[in-house]
Amino acid sequence: MSITELKPRRRADLRNVAIIAHVDHGKTTLVDALLKQSHVFAAHEQVGELIMDSNVLEREKGITILAKNTSIRYHGVKINIIDTPGHADFGGEVERVLGMAEGCLLLVDALEGPMPQTRVVLRQALELGLMPIIVVNKIDRVNARPAETVEATHDLLLELARNADQLSAPVIYTNARTGTATVDLRHPGTTLEPLLDALLTYIPAPLGDSEGPLQLLVSNLDHDNHIGRLAIGRITRGTVRPGQDVVRISEAGTGLRQRITTLLTVEALQRRPAESASAGEIVYIAGLPDIAVGDTVADAEHPEPLPRLEVSEPTLRMQFSVNQSPFAGREATTSSTSRQLRARLERELQTNVALKVADGATADIFEVSGRGELHLAILIETMRREGYEFEVSRPAVITREINGERHEPVEECVIDCSLDAVGAITEALGSRGAQLQTMRTDAGSGARLTYLAPTRALIGLRSLILTLTRGTGVMSTRLVRWERWRQLPPRTRNGVLTASQTGMAVAYGLQGVQERGQPFIGPGTQVYEGMIIGLNRRGGDIDVNATKQKQKTNMRASTEDATVKLVPPRQMSLEECLDFIEDDELVEVTPKGIRMRKRVLSAGDRIKLRKRELAS
Repeated sequence: MSITELKPRRRADLRNVAIIAHVDHGKTTLVDALLKQSHVFAAHEQVGELIMDSNVLEREKGITILAKNTSIRYHGVKINIIDTPGHADFGGEVERVLGMAEGCLLLVDALEGPMPQTRVVLRQALELGLMPIIVVNKIDRVNARPAETVEATHDLLLELARNADQLSAPVIYTNARTGTATVDLRHPGTTLEPLLDALLTYIPAPLGDSEGPLQLLVSNLDHDNHIGRLAIGRITRGTVRPGQDVVRISEAGTGLRQRITTLLTVEALQRRPAESASAGEIVYIAGLPDIAVGDTVADAEHPEPLPRLEVSEPTLRMQFSVNQSPFAGREATTSSTSRQLRARLERELQTNVALKVADGATADIFEVSGRGELHLAILIETMRREGYEFEVSRPAVITREINGERHEPVEECVIDCSLDAVGAITEALGSRGAQLQTMRTDAGSGARLTYLAPTRALIGLRSLILTLTRGTGVMSTRLVRWERWRQLPPRTRNGVLTASQTGMAVAYGLQGVQERGQPFIGPGTQVYEGMIIGLNRRGGDIDVNATKQKQKTNMRASTEDATVKLVPPRQMSLEECLDFIEDDELVEVTPKGIRMRKRVLSAGDRIKLRKRELAS
């Protein structure tokens, strides 16, 4: 029988399902409850919460950054669950793993309803033919409106569905925190069994031929200290075994024959060795040191490639460069030369498929492009914690040339806030050139504002929203289209206060800083010439000596020893620094801190440069 005559069959003992939702709608909490109710942990084991968010940054920020998979067993069926990020900036993580599933749990908050990222990911899932199950979560919330949420979700399905079967998605109501589900709100649930029953009934079993030549599309990569690089993907056809000869098919073509050394499958949160795995199963394989995301692992005798993964293009670009400040090398624990930075960024490209890296103007500069500000900020923070030090520039939007005209990305921005913050948010968005589309209020004194704005107008907005709403505002965005470049209102940032001397900042010197503006540093901070240490009250930059000591004389006044009173310095996060700096400034990132500085450190050189620019 030829390869084309082999008929694929469905595996009734297996289901592959992805959980997609917006940020903070309860994906990871639901996975926690599923794992606990499937009894995968010992009775004495303390597992806590956010089990799948194993990354330190994920726990700190309270969001899922990396797509991960786990599995449970229910009524003799193994259910592979793929937990995906909910933030639009990490959409590349979602796009590459959806192909491993046959269905999806569309998780929607009972109060907030479908959000921008819900639409983005759902469209991708439906285009791939995934069968959805609508899960209305957080039904215990005050002012929850499950009926309206279901109606809005059905409208979204009607708009995005690719076939009639996808429109018949069942609705399950859950409270992930308590681990309960029901199909009828009049009868409260006690466990998540209604959700699991719906999953087995409505999510199709994977289709594949276990007897044909092997085909596996690599959707993710991982690393094990003992066995090396691990390729993660779903077997599309055939069976894989340890010791099997395969070939890697990349963009460059078919590679040399290689041998699989280790085969692992996921049981709950553990990777376990397996003797074999057939079509439909999600596996980890080792023995292919050069494998990359999007490559096909195929049978050595019948190498047939699968379509490569395609992800959306980046929208923001920034420069990563070797640290050139006077403090370079003091705080780094990992060699941070241009060669080491290049190697680290190239290693990131192997797994971060939405990222792009290109050479800059010099050998010490790299142009790094990503999905959004948070996407790039997470990369910077990860490298910083690994011990690297480097400098980054202000993010710049990536433009396209369409019909001879310059176009830029435009995003839909949805902000949920309290009514008393609407005025401040409206003023902030208006000053950035954003256009208000809709405004909706609810009975709980909350409001939802929907704006359309160019991507460059949204840089740094997330931190500003948190400040204006005292930490209660939630902002989400999605890329809508590309429009012709238009003029936005000019930025109105004041000038900065820069250090004129290198040394340690003292209270007496900082008193002069706070007289001129808002300080960013406190006493005992090491500073260097050209380092930004405060915000000027007026336009224009001022050099201030924060290391200035009080002169000692024989004369004493009655108030001589009065304590110097300093205002608390403004603490700037990485995202705030990236938005704050201008084109002639940089953010210096080290394992121990984040500083802002001028590109040209010497005040005299900056004056000369400004005169030359005016003359030209």
